[in-house]
This record gives sequence, structure tokens and C-alpha cells, in this order.
Amino acid sequence: MSGARWLVLKADEIAHSTTLLMFTELDDILVAVDHRGSRPEPGLWQRAVHFIMIDGTTADAETFRRTSGITKVVAGSSEALVQHLW
Repeated sequence: MSGARWLVLKADEIAHSTTLLMFTELDDILVAVDHRGSRPEPGLWQRAVHFIMIDGTTADAETFRRTSGITKVVAGSSEALVQHLW
């Protein structure tokens, strides 16, 4: 992961990425998750995530952002996740 800016995951990869998520902060790597098509379950994994895409409306995105602590939440977009990364 050396030199990477983003770690991009799909929702079904989160459960298998716990160890990887632990080290992303130490290596200054941002984490993005495409959670469209499934409902995000609360968990410690959210603390490592900087950007997430979910299904729903802009209001759903704001509610999820407040409850999860994730910096940027986009809902209802059909664009590729990488189009939103900074």
C-alpha cells in the first residue's frame, strides 16, 4: 500500500479487511467504500472510512453522515465511486 492515496472497497469486502483498515491511518491512506446495493451496518469499520456511497436521498446521506462520523457521504448517485474522490 506504500504510496497509495485511497483504499477503495466494496461493501462485501469490509468484513475481510479489518487488518488492512487498521493500517490505513498509520500509512495516511484514505478509505472509500461503495455500499450501494446493501445497508451499512454500524461498526468500528466506519471509524476508518473517509468516504462512502449509499443508496437513498441527500437527506439519507446527511443523516448517515451525522450518525456514522464519516466525513463525506453521497447517496443516490449512479456515478463511479472514483469520480468523487479527492
